[in-house]
Amino acid sequence: MSKIATAFGINKALIALGVQDMNNGTSTGLSFFSSGEIIESYSPVDGALIAKVKTTTKADYEKVMASASAAFISWQKKPAPQRGEIIRQFGEKLRELKEPLGKLVSYEMGKSYQEGLGEVQEMIDICDFAVGLSRQLHGLTMHSERPGHRMYEQYHSLGIVGIISAFNFPVAVWAWNTALAWICGDVCIWKPSEKTPLCGIACQNIIAEVLQENNLPEGISCLINGDYRVGEMMTRDNRIPLVSATGSISMGKVVAQAVAARLGKSLLELGGNNAIIVTPDADIKMTVIGAVFGAVGTAGQRCTSTRRLIIHESIYDTVKDALVTAYKQLRIGNPLDENNHVGPLIDPDAVVLYKKALEKVVMEGGQLIVEGGVLKGEGYESGCYVRPAIAEAKNNFEIVQHETFAPILYLLKYSGTLENAITIQNGVAQGLSSAIMTNNLREAEYFLSTAGSDCGIANVNIGTSGAEIGGAFGGEKETGGGRESGSDAWKIYMRRQTNTINYTSELPLAQGIKFDL
Repeated sequence: MSKIATAFGINKALIALGVQDMNNGTSTGLSFFSSGEIIESYSPVDGALIAKVKTTTKADYEKVMASASAAFISWQKKPAPQRGEIIRQFGEKLRELKEPLGKLVSYEMGKSYQEGLGEVQEMIDICDFAVGLSRQLHGLTMHSERPGHRMYEQYHSLGIVGIISAFNFPVAVWAWNTALAWICGDVCIWKPSEKTPLCGIACQNIIAEVLQENNLPEGISCLINGDYRVGEMMTRDNRIPLVSATGSISMGKVVAQAVAARLGKSLLELGGNNAIIVTPDADIKMTVIGAVFGAVGTAGQRCTSTRRLIIHESIYDTVKDALVTAYKQLRIGNPLDENNHVGPLIDPDAVVLYKKALEKVVMEGGQLIVEGGVLKGEGYESGCYVRPAIAEAKNNFEIVQHETFAPILYLLKYSGTLENAITIQNGVAQGLSSAIMTNNLREAEYFLSTAGSDCGIANVNIGTSGAEIGGAFGGEKETGGGRESGSDAWKIYMRRQTNTINYTSELPLAQGIKFDL
């Protein structure tokens, strides 16, 4: 165990989560050990080896599928409020383990400890939401055109839900999906990112304890580990009616094609290229706070991170100067130390992409006003710490059109009306999150109108990141069109059925069709 891990209680956290013996390999399920290759999980915080995890083979996968299929038969028959009680207990376990799980998220992924705690809180929140939802899985009742007939629709459990999650939210996104899927009577198979496998095992241990305490089959929650090849087992499997995948646009296109080829359903949460529009009526102080957190929070590795700041020319220099001043105050270092604002990128490969993006924006004609760079020396031994950067650019730059998972903020200038700013904002392939900073009611309402933001999330006077679980989360265009978390996102985890009941002794046909025998 490294000095940082020891100093910040990581070993105690691993013991509390039941993953303290990971160095000799670990189970990918609840009742058997996998027999595949080894994944080594290194912390971007200090470069230390946290765990060695065995990957799932095809034979292992078939055992998981058999376990999940058997569990679905009984789980779907359990009344939804009873399923809700299990989720309530899971939420209580998360409350008890919030601190150790938050530390593991911070240490294995690299986000700040406060963000790690916040991610676990999201898990707790979605459990609370799901418990309430367990008594509200309602359909509609409508009037039939035929006398003596009643017509309504209802929702039934879908089956096995496959979940593929990304490293940047190694526990919360799984919970968004699985809490709702469980409430709906589904069982889940989860492939966490191969970059954060220990977080997945910790979560599996927590729900496994709940299932065991309630004498429920372990197949309700299954875990598989590995790279894209393991994910392909799910995307190509006809036994899995829904695959929920979070990750890059390129990954999402592969998943969508594979699932569509077998006429399955996919729920896609893909890349973002999020912008904040700053109008002349903006509160500059609020703008700076929202933009800085959006750009550097999680070291710019959120799908909702702020990538572009579209500023009116009349206040451009004022906002730019305020941002430069704010960036000078950022503290970069060990994310477990709550005095720091910015932690590391996930791994050296992410650092390479960060450096290439900075080179690219300059090559295309942009100007760095807050230069980046890789930090070296004491405290930065992992090689994954970088300085957040700001570049003046144009929206049509190729690098600006693409998402770079790193703390790089592009400043874009607009002139004239708000419509011009919205054209710039919407002028990218992605459509996840967006925001406007203004105290002008007309501007705010226009931004939210059908002619305004084309994103799945549109905010006024807050940043692009930090969504609450009560609303549906997702985006349009190449972001994939999926919706997770709150509102009526639960419906994708169920199959819809229309029912018509004839309670007369006659058999009239719809549309007045005559068929006499």
